[in-house]
Amino acid sequence: MDNQKGSFQMPVRMRSSALLETSCGYLLQELQMIWDEVGEDKFEREKVLLDSEQECLEVYRRKVDSANVSRARLHQELAEAEAEFTHLLLSLGERSLPGRPEKMRGTLKEQLDSITPALREMRLRKEERVNQFRALHEQIQKISAEISGQSENHDSSSIVMVNENDLSLKKLEEYQVELQRLHNEKNERLQRVEKYTDKVHNLSAILGMDSSMIITKVHPSLNELSGMSKNISDSILAKLNSTVKSLEEEKQKRFEKLCQLGRALTNLWNLMDTPFDDRHLFSHVTDLLSVSSEEVSDPGSLTSIIIQQAEAEVKRLDQLKASKMKELFLKKQNELEEICNKTHMEIPSQSDMDNIINLINSGEIDHADLLMSLDEQISRAKEEAFSRKVIMEKVEKWILARDEELWLEEYNTDENRYSVSRGAHKNLRRAERARITANKIPALLDLLIAKTKSWEEERKKVFLYDEVPLLAMLEEYNMLRQEKEEEKQRQREKKKVQSQVVVEQENLFVSRPGTSSRRLSNRSLNGGFNNAMPLNRRLSLGIQHLGSNNINSATQGISFIKEGRKAPGERMFVRPSLAAYLRDETASVVSTFSGPISP
Repeated sequence: MDNQKGSFQMPVRMRSSALLETSCGYLLQELQMIWDEVGEDKFEREKVLLDSEQECLEVYRRKVDSANVSRARLHQELAEAEAEFTHLLLSLGERSLPGRPEKMRGTLKEQLDSITPALREMRLRKEERVNQFRALHEQIQKISAEISGQSENHDSSSIVMVNENDLSLKKLEEYQVELQRLHNEKNERLQRVEKYTDKVHNLSAILGMDSSMIITKVHPSLNELSGMSKNISDSILAKLNSTVKSLEEEKQKRFEKLCQLGRALTNLWNLMDTPFDDRHLFSHVTDLLSVSSEEVSDPGSLTSIIIQQAEAEVKRLDQLKASKMKELFLKKQNELEEICNKTHMEIPSQSDMDNIINLINSGEIDHADLLMSLDEQISRAKEEAFSRKVIMEKVEKWILARDEELWLEEYNTDENRYSVSRGAHKNLRRAERARITANKIPALLDLLIAKTKSWEEERKKVFLYDEVPLLAMLEEYNMLRQEKEEEKQRQREKKKVQSQVVVEQENLFVSRPGTSSRRLSNRSLNGGFNNAMPLNRRLSLGIQHLGSNNINSATQGISFIKEGRKAPGERMFVRPSLAAYLRDETASVVSTFSGPISP
């Protein structure tokens, strides 16, 4: 046991050689005994021993070669493991693995066993990193295909090749940045597509078009009902931009067309004085005149149907225009004459109006220009009538006061005005009012003359009343009134002298002259105002025949209206008999005056 125990404690190499020597010696002895017993010759014995020894060397040589191969393999595995580990560290961008010593010690197998766990962990890290890169690559390729418009041809099942030589975090971050950039670009393109499609929807609604058909024509994926991912390529964005521009151009074209039709409708309505109810039917067309193309946003406001309806209406009104022009002209002519008659201004001659009617019938005159000229004349007439309003009011007051004055003069000539008769007290009250009114005439005349002069200086023209200068009329009346006052004074003095002669005769002859039995009837007295009225009526009739101040003399007007017209200065005193008439009337009143001035 001790020998055996000691043999186990011997080194392996010594134990193998000792065992070999013991085994080989025993076998050689046994072989020697067999050869002796057999009687093998020496030469054969040497040959067998030599062959056996050679065979033993071959066996050992094979074992040594096998051990060398195994050692080399371990060296190679260790070198490969070291190389792979180093490559993984470099590809992953890491310097070392925590927990692994930089220098390895021990046998080859111990060194290989120590590097194997670290290598396994690095392989796991590499696989995880490769999966991250592959996922990023797949997303980048997918988004890039969408941006380039090749998403339909993109095969999501294809294997993405990853460069395993560079799996560093820096490279991974670069891919993440690239992916984020692509995400941002995709979102920006989607927003642009959404913006374009919204514009297409709005413009199509305004123009009355099918937006779904227009968008599908650009690309089917843009239709929400298609269920496809939207194509956001540059070509699609360019097509959408071109579509929006074409729709905007169509909108501008239709807007300009409707504005043109709206202006035509407005002109025709104004020409023919179309009632509001008929205009209201196309108010949506004329309302476009007050806005810009960008402000038009109501759906259906620029449809082709509206344009067709407006064109049909313009065509219909054009056909009616020719037949109604004469009626419209006569209507505006009557309006102008009414203004002139009301304000005692000059009325255009009938011959001029007849010439215009003939031009309308022959179609040789532009209807719009004609009515525009008439509107300008009416506007000028209204403006001048307004400027004459204050003076005309004073003239009316003067005419009424003059009539009262004439009635009072006739009333004062009635010797029986104080007699007790029916209506005498009314005449007395009226006479008192007429006397108050007549006493205001001088102040009224001064005010009227001052306002008339101011008007003439401002307008640089003569104020005509039924083609008679108002200042001349007022001055003539003022002069006649002064003559009448002087005549009244002479009559008073004459009557005073006559009264003195009568008193002297009474004193001489103590006689009483008989009084006149002539009495004026109440009918004559009450009709005194009616006897004074013919002056006013004849004056008014004369005014109507004379016309008024020409309101068109300050402007050119249209050429055919001015043909043959006389200058205002040549027609200013076309009725000179009016002043003579006033003079004759006043003289007749003065010649019939007798009796005291006051009752």
